[in-house]
Amino acid sequence: MKVALLTPEQKKAIEGKEFAPDSLFNPIQDLNNNWVISLQEIELATTPPYEWIKELPLIDFEPKKTTI
Repeated sequence: MKVALLTPEQKKAIEGKEFAPDSLFNPIQDLNNNWVISLQEIELATTPPYEWIKELPLIDFEPKKTTI
């Protein structure tokens, strides 16, 4: 699965911000501690201040290991 790669500064700029009605950006960290957002967040982003996310580089998502 592909995700968009964010810098720490980009993550801070969008975290918790509304990108579509009733939808907020929710960056997460992958296995390599990269900040990423989903392709769905990019596709649904309709707010002009965040058009730049459509140009973010895409990487393969590597989920963090969970412990139970």
